[in-house]
Amino acid sequence: MLLRKSSRIHGSSPSSESSLLQPQGTDTGSSPSAPQGAAELDSLPAPVAPDLPGLSSSEDGGGSSSGSDFEDTLRKGSKRGARIPLIRNLAAKRPRQDSSRDGDSLAERDPEPGNLFEVVRLAKSAMESVVDDWLESYKQDREASFLELVNFFIRSCGCKGVVTPEMFRKLQNSEIIQQLTEQFDEDSAEYPLVLSSLPWRKFRAGFCELVAVLVRRCQYSIIYDEFLMDTLISLLTGLSDSQVRAFRHTSTLAAMKLMTALVRVALGVSLHKDNNQRQYEAERSKGPGRRATEKLEALLAKRKELQEQQEEIENMMNAIFKGVFVHRYRDLVPEIRAICIEEMGNWMQSYSASFLTDGYLKYIGWTLHDKQRDVRLKCLKALQGLYRSREMAARMELFTTRFKGRMVAMVLDKEPDVGVEAIKLLTLILQNMEEMLTDEDCEAIYPVVYAANRPLAAAAGEFLYRKQFDQDWDAGKEKGRHVGSSDFFRLLLTFFIESELHEHAAYLVDSLWDCAAPLLKDWEGLTQLLLGNPPEEAGWGDQQENALIEILVSSMRQAAEGRPPPGRGPAKKVLSARERKAREDDREKLSHYLIPLLPQLLAKFSADAEKMALLLQAPQYFALRLFSSARMEKYLEQLLAQLQEVVQKHAGREVLEAASQALHVLCNPEFAFYRRVDVARSRLVDALAEKFQRDAAEVLQASYLDEDEVYNMAATLKRISALHNAHDLTPWQLYEPCSRLLQRAVDTGEVPKQVVIPTMTCLHFSLLWELAGVSSTVPEQRQLLALKRKVASFCSLCQSCLSDVDAGVQEQAFVLLSDLLLVFSPQLARGEREALELLVYQPEVALQSQLAGFLMDHVFNHAEAAGSDEEDSEGMIERLHQRRNLLAGFCKLILYNVLELNAASDVFKHYVKFYKDYGDIIKETLSRARQINRAEWARTLLLSLQQLLTELLLQQGPGASASRAFLEIRDLARRFSLLFGLHQQHNRQALVALHKAGIHFALQEPAPSGSELGPLNLPFLEVLSEFSPRLLHPDKKLLLSYLEQTCQARLSPQQHQEPWPPLVTYRRSLSPLEESASDASHSTAPRPQRRPSATAKRRRLDDSSGRDNSSLQLSSRLETPMLTSTVLKQGHQLGSPAPLQDEDKDEDEEGSESEFVQSQPWFSSRQSPPQQQFLTPWSRSRTGLRSRMDRLRLMEEEEVVVIQEESSEEEDLDTPQMPPQGEQLRDLFDSTILGIEDA
Repeated sequence: MLLRKSSRIHGSSPSSESSLLQPQGTDTGSSPSAPQGAAELDSLPAPVAPDLPGLSSSEDGGGSSSGSDFEDTLRKGSKRGARIPLIRNLAAKRPRQDSSRDGDSLAERDPEPGNLFEVVRLAKSAMESVVDDWLESYKQDREASFLELVNFFIRSCGCKGVVTPEMFRKLQNSEIIQQLTEQFDEDSAEYPLVLSSLPWRKFRAGFCELVAVLVRRCQYSIIYDEFLMDTLISLLTGLSDSQVRAFRHTSTLAAMKLMTALVRVALGVSLHKDNNQRQYEAERSKGPGRRATEKLEALLAKRKELQEQQEEIENMMNAIFKGVFVHRYRDLVPEIRAICIEEMGNWMQSYSASFLTDGYLKYIGWTLHDKQRDVRLKCLKALQGLYRSREMAARMELFTTRFKGRMVAMVLDKEPDVGVEAIKLLTLILQNMEEMLTDEDCEAIYPVVYAANRPLAAAAGEFLYRKQFDQDWDAGKEKGRHVGSSDFFRLLLTFFIESELHEHAAYLVDSLWDCAAPLLKDWEGLTQLLLGNPPEEAGWGDQQENALIEILVSSMRQAAEGRPPPGRGPAKKVLSARERKAREDDREKLSHYLIPLLPQLLAKFSADAEKMALLLQAPQYFALRLFSSARMEKYLEQLLAQLQEVVQKHAGREVLEAASQALHVLCNPEFAFYRRVDVARSRLVDALAEKFQRDAAEVLQASYLDEDEVYNMAATLKRISALHNAHDLTPWQLYEPCSRLLQRAVDTGEVPKQVVIPTMTCLHFSLLWELAGVSSTVPEQRQLLALKRKVASFCSLCQSCLSDVDAGVQEQAFVLLSDLLLVFSPQLARGEREALELLVYQPEVALQSQLAGFLMDHVFNHAEAAGSDEEDSEGMIERLHQRRNLLAGFCKLILYNVLELNAASDVFKHYVKFYKDYGDIIKETLSRARQINRAEWARTLLLSLQQLLTELLLQQGPGASASRAFLEIRDLARRFSLLFGLHQQHNRQALVALHKAGIHFALQEPAPSGSELGPLNLPFLEVLSEFSPRLLHPDKKLLLSYLEQTCQARLSPQQHQEPWPPLVTYRRSLSPLEESASDASHSTAPRPQRRPSATAKRRRLDDSSGRDNSSLQLSSRLETPMLTSTVLKQGHQLGSPAPLQDEDKDEDEEGSESEFVQSQPWFSSRQSPPQQQFLTPWSRSRTGLRSRMDRLRLMEEEEVVVIQEESSEEEDLDTPQMPPQGEQLRDLFDSTILGIEDA
């Protein structure tokens, strides 16, 4: 039996016949070294690795238990020997009688090693029948059957090696693992557990099921036979200590699943024991005459048997926990760490009496700081299962107090899905341990309801609802029809307004929709609050009404369309039939109730433009067919009357556009009431057109206009332009008067800007509607020519407006020109629109230059950017948004071939200087332009640099190469070079052409006689040298020859020999001598194994979940995974560009925060000398194995080498500052907290 009889433990001789897979004298492990682990764990107060009930305490496998096999190892000094698994009786000899009895049959029988593996992989049989068949064979020949099970696990690791009967009997554990490693013979770095295809995912499920079913079928007898579980746990413990990742990963999964199955068995035994005790007590309580002695004896015997079984199973679980979990929960591979934490959560939920203790919970708490997303997710989900039960949560008060801060901080995790799970966890804590969360903790979660990520915002919305709004609203409704919902909306408004977190209630509604939709869909209660007259003392005012109207409209949009607010991603694209039916029902419900009330709401708030703009969005969410089918025509008339009044009363852009859109929704020819709406629209436009014609005639004739006339004229044009945006007003022939009005403004400048801007907008929409009419039919050439003349005339007028004295007129002209040139670009005649080729309009060179000049003056204006700092932040943001729109319009003209690609040089040269404001737009333009024409794109980059250098030389003269501005040009060139990427063959011609053009530019100006600085543009060679690393070696030789030829042709013989620094720098960048010399110096040093590049190695270190799964580390221990704060950081200052290495690859994960790292007890004792940190695991000569591992890349040696090479360079950047060796941080559950006095 396991760990039960001390005479077996201490009486066995490790040097005698070895047990299966028992490490002795040979290190095959890659877990943290024993001395180091002892140093870590001895610093922690007991109990660190808690024993199960009835067991003595030990310290994570490195404690001071008298019977531990670790004890001798820990006393050996700094050099680590083999780590023997914490299964003390598994070191004993295999029972002699069993070997002799089954030896002959085992020798004669060589089982098929892949039999069980193939059965599980094919998954054609029920797992119960597979296990039953195996058990039958086990009862007949247990060692042969166990050997089949051993080889199943070996094959599941992807290893082609086989444990033969000879190896099983004669070899030491270390020798068996060594031979398996040599025979691994994998075809690739992948193994079954990491393969993602469907058959292998099924295999993984079958693998786990096999372990669970095996224990379940054996739980009453075979697991207590002192052979199966002993040797199986020994096998898994030895493999989990292997350096081969496949062995370690597969055996850890098997051991954790085995532990989970044993926990269920232990729970069952515990229940049987409790039942037995109750029966025994009931029998003893009977009188002497009624008491059955035989039954009492049977119950006592059964209780003794159950006690022994419980001790046996607890010893098995304790052995797995200390031999596997304690070392693997901090494994280098995140998948292994995730398995350990996930299964520990299952243990705690299944058998909380034994596992839901602080000694086990701390492992989950520590791992909350893990660097990998998947591990943090497993921790949070494990804790969710515990906090879901109020009884379990009550036993976690100490844990909650210690790690609550970390759980709250994880709400802002850089991975949104981790933040979602963290909020769900805190919601469970709120429900079952409400007193644990303070107001400060809750206030840290409230702002997340406005997050851009919808799942994160929805989780925060549920937390907010549970904390602030979760009341018995039904009880409130009993007092009055809508008292309950009214109270809810008042609380919601109070939170929205007083928190001052956001100005748009639509995001709050979207966040609360999943948990409070029935309340938010109480449109009757909402409208009663709006149409009623709340008392003034209740604090009800204009701000509350605005927010309530926005909540009403947002809830209508959510119910009718399910569309989230802007910035929260697209809505669900594919809806089920039930979801579609629910939305239709909600749309009809809100339409039946709100169609009669909308005219009343519009009438009440008709004077408030902001409220009207919101309310006018309502018709687009109605089921409009109800106007006719439900006999609601009178409400349609009222709505049309209100729309007409809104257009005539208001002149604001937002409210006019909302009214125009509402009218457009109603003007659908499919509806039966279309004629009625069309008549109302015609009357409205007739009145506006008549007024405009009259006012336009006065403006064209008068030489002076008073303010009232200007205002009336501008308001009329704004109304017409707003209607023209959504309605075709071509029949009213507004183009000619608007054109004459704009022509007069250009010729005389007497027309005010308030009139000019809407006039330009009307002309723009008129051209677009005319194009739409031409495109819908087979156009005549006469129509096309007339339209093209109008386009040319309008572009000419807008070009003139670009020189207007008013900045607003200039910006409007630029925006309209950008849009119109894009619409009438060569894209217009593509596809099935060849007939429209006559309409394609190409801007003249003067117009292109004027557009670029406008961009320089209004977008890349240093004085404007500097002067805007003194004004309000909202105004700055609005102006920045306008400038970004202007730049985006210009960039689209370039990408759609309206402007030449070289026109982008005026944009590209500001990439670094204006990275804060426009970096994303310019970077996207660079990427798209590269896809259009790589060679022309490269010439444009060169042109940008040439323009900058020319401007610098004009400003500062020949000595400008020593200035800071020249260094900025070089930095820009370095960033441009990174955009070429790693595909040298694709960029070869473009790069060579770029260098040749750059050489020609640098030497085109002859050097003045007697000048020490050389040609005027010679400093450009330093800029050009930034592109040299992207060249191939043959191209470098070619360009070096071209440089010499050009120098001979442009320079005199004396100047050709001058050591001008730019020329020397560029020659050196093209010379392969330095690289070859450095390669030679590196090759002289002994390099036992081929290592990848530093970049690749660093990436593997930064992301341990990457390709490190294909290698095996030559270290005797695994590095503890870096634990880091995962709180979402603010990005770097946008004023400075991103780091150079981030141009072509994703940003690496941010470094760890010392406040979280230093809270980990093992970090304080991690420091060790480099020469002792990496040990060779095998002392015997193994040339064949070394070469095979070299080829197959089994060993995780690359990370080790990178750590050695880069430790001195990156110590300050990537490694947290560790406290001195003596300043050990207190364990999270120290003796003072637990009330335990140290002995």
